[in-house]
Amino acid sequence: MSKIVKVLLLAFLAFSQMACSYINSTDNLDNQVDKLLAQMTLDEKIGQLVQKNGDHPNLDKMIEEGGIGSVLNQVNPDEVLRIQRLAVEESRLGIPLLIARDVIHGFRTILPIPLAQAASWNLTLVEEGARVAATEAASQGVRWSFAPMIDLTRDPRWGRIAEGFGEDPLLNGEFGAAVVRGFQGDSLSNPTSIAACPKHFAAYGWAEGGRDYNTANISESDLYDIVLPPFIKVFEAGAATTMTAFNEINGIPATGHAPLLRDLLRNKWNFQGVVVSDWESVTQMEVHGYTQNPKQSALKAMQATVDMEMASTAYETHLKELIADGKIEEKDIDDAVKRILRLKFELGLFDNPYAHTAEFPELLNPKHLNVAKTMAQESAVLLKNSNRVLPLSDDIKTLVVIGPLADAPHDQLGTWIFDGRKEDAITPLQSLKAMAKEKGIELKYHRALETSRSKNIIGKQAILNDVRRADLVLLFLGEESILSGESHSLANIDLQGAQMELVEMVATVGKPVVATILAGRPVTFERVEPMLDAVLYAWHPGTMAGPAIADLLFGVVSPSGKLPVTFPRHVGQIPIYYNHKRTGKPASNQTWERLDDIPVEAPQLSIGNTSHYLDYGFEPMYPFGYGLSYSSFQISEVKIEGSKLSVGDKLIVSALLTNTGDHEAAEVVQVYTHQLVGSRTRPVKELRAFQKVLLSPDDSAHIKFSINTNDLGFHNPAMEYVVEPGQYHIWVGNSSEHGIQLSFEIIN
Repeated sequence: MSKIVKVLLLAFLAFSQMACSYINSTDNLDNQVDKLLAQMTLDEKIGQLVQKNGDHPNLDKMIEEGGIGSVLNQVNPDEVLRIQRLAVEESRLGIPLLIARDVIHGFRTILPIPLAQAASWNLTLVEEGARVAATEAASQGVRWSFAPMIDLTRDPRWGRIAEGFGEDPLLNGEFGAAVVRGFQGDSLSNPTSIAACPKHFAAYGWAEGGRDYNTANISESDLYDIVLPPFIKVFEAGAATTMTAFNEINGIPATGHAPLLRDLLRNKWNFQGVVVSDWESVTQMEVHGYTQNPKQSALKAMQATVDMEMASTAYETHLKELIADGKIEEKDIDDAVKRILRLKFELGLFDNPYAHTAEFPELLNPKHLNVAKTMAQESAVLLKNSNRVLPLSDDIKTLVVIGPLADAPHDQLGTWIFDGRKEDAITPLQSLKAMAKEKGIELKYHRALETSRSKNIIGKQAILNDVRRADLVLLFLGEESILSGESHSLANIDLQGAQMELVEMVATVGKPVVATILAGRPVTFERVEPMLDAVLYAWHPGTMAGPAIADLLFGVVSPSGKLPVTFPRHVGQIPIYYNHKRTGKPASNQTWERLDDIPVEAPQLSIGNTSHYLDYGFEPMYPFGYGLSYSSFQISEVKIEGSKLSVGDKLIVSALLTNTGDHEAAEVVQVYTHQLVGSRTRPVKELRAFQKVLLSPDDSAHIKFSINTNDLGFHNPAMEYVVEPGQYHIWVGNSSEHGIQLSFEIIN
C-alpha cells in the first residue's frame, strides 16, 4: 500500500470515527443527541432547521454542506436513496435527512378522503388505513407525513373541509389520534412507521367565510373548548410533530404566535416534538403585516419555538445575524436542533437511513385494497331511501347509469393525492357493468355532462329514450376532486353546472331515480331532493370506489355511515352546526314564521319572535350524526348507573341495541350531553361517546359507555377549566336529533 493511500485511509477512518462518535447503543437518546450537537457548527445547526422541496436547484450542494435537515416532495425511491446517501456519506457529520410528504388519505392505495373516514365512525378501520398509508409511504423512503389535519370547521364552503374530520371536537380528536397510531405504529423506529404531523396549529378551519388562508377571529372559549381539544387528544396519542397554520388568530399569525406555541404548546402542554411551519408561512408574516421583513419573521417564528422552516429562507439567511444582534441566543437554535435530531434518532434513521423497498409489502396489494374498499363502504351515508328502493331489487332487468362521475377515475380519488394514480382506480361504472353482467341486467350509460361543472347536457333525447325503457335510473352527481381541497373554497355549494337540470329532466319520466353523490364537502341539493327516491352520499371514496359503491347499491353490504358534519339546506344558513347555543329566543317548528305566510303590510312586532331565517327556517337538510341503513334498529333499556355523581366519577350509560330489520347491518350508537345551567351558556348538545355495532337480523347487543365526568367541563369566564355542579341531560340515540333522554346531576 502506498504512503499516500495509507494517509488517505487513515484520514477517512479518523473522519468516520469523528462523525459517528455520537452513536453508542449503550447511551440513552439524550446523550447521543447532546454528543452530536456538541460537534456541530452553527451553520450545521441552522441547516437542520431548513426544509427544502425536492426540486430545489441547489439541493445537492446544500445537503453535502449540512445545510438541509429535511426534504419534502421527493418520493422516487432511487432519488430518495441518492440524496440520503449524500447526507449520510458526503456531509461532514453524516446526519440523515428526514424525507417528508403529504400522505393525507393513502399513498398509492388511496383511501376515502378524511371527511369520509370520519363518516365511517370506525376508529379501528381508520387506524388500519393509516397503517396501510404509512407502510406504502415508508417503502419509498418517506418517514414523515403532514397529517392528520384536525382543523375543526363549521363551514362547508371551505375547501379543506375534505381533509379534516368534520365539525365536532370529539370526532376530530378521536380520528386524529387513530391516524397518529396508524402512522407511528408500536414504535417510530419500525421501518414501516412514519412520523405524524397533526395540523394546523391552530384555528385554520375558523377562516372567515370559508375563504382559505383567511383571518380567524375566535373567542378564547371557542379556541380552548372547540378548536384545541383535538390537538390534546393527538398529542396524548404520541404525535411526534405538529405544523403551524397559515391564518392569523385574533391579529397574530399562527407561525409567530408565541402565546399559542411557546406558552401553551411548549410550556403548559409540555410538547417536546418538532414544530414545522407550513409552506412559506414564516415569511408570509410580512405579507400579513405583522413583520417588516424576513429577518423579523425569522425572529418571531424562533421566539414562538418553530423548529423548522418549510420552503422559505428566513432561517437560513437571518438566524446567525439575529444571534450576532443579541435578539436570540444560540441555545434557542440548540433546543430546536435537539428536537429534530431526537426525532431522527427515534425514527431509526441513524441506524438504518436507507429504505429497502423490496423488503416492504407491494403497493396496491390485495390487503391494502381491501382496507380501502371496506372504508369506502363504511363511509358512505344513506341520506334517503323512499319506499326502500335500495338495495336494488332482483326484479330489475334494465338500468340506466347517468353522469360523468360514474366513470371519473381521477376525480373519485379526491383532493391531495400526490401519489395516487387514476389508472389504479376502479370506477363505479366498471363495477356496475361487471355486476349487471353477472346478474343478467341490461345496463346503458350516458355521460350527460362533460364534467360536473358543465352547463350543457349532452344527448338529451337519447338519455330520455333509455330512461323510458329502464326499470331504474342511477344518477352520479357531485363535484370533481379539484373543486375541494386547499385554496378551493366555494361561495355556492349547490350541485354545479347543469346537474340539477339533469335531475329534473330525468325525473319527469317517472322512473325510480337513485343518486350517488361523490364530493369533497356537503353539497346543497334541496331543490331536487324531492325528485330523488334515494340518495347515497359516497364522498370521494378513493381507489376502490367502484366495488364499494356497487356492493352498496346491490345490497351486498348495508350503508352504515353517519354524517360528521351538518348538511345545510342553503348556503345562506352557514354556519349551521349541531352543538350551537340556544339563544334567548330559540326557534321551533311552532315559532317559525314562514316567508310565504307573512301577510302583506303585516305589523312588525318583537313579541314571539325567534331566531330563524324567514325563507330557510332553522333546521339543516340533514343533521350531524344522521345516516340510514337497509335495516332498522331499536335502542331501548337506556340506563344510568347512579343519577348523582361527583367530579371525577365515571358516568356509566348502558343500552340495548336490536336489529329489527331483515339485513345484517351496523348502527352507530351516539351519546350526547347538555349542561342546563353554567357560568357560560352551554351548547344544546355535545357528543361524548359512540360505538359502531354490527348485528344480524333480530340480534341484540348490550352496549355500555363509560364517560369520565372530568371530560364534561369547559373554560369559565376566568378561563379556568371547570366541571360545574348542576343538572345535565343525556341522550342515547342514532343521530344528534334522535335519542332517548335521561337526566343526571353533578354534585360538589
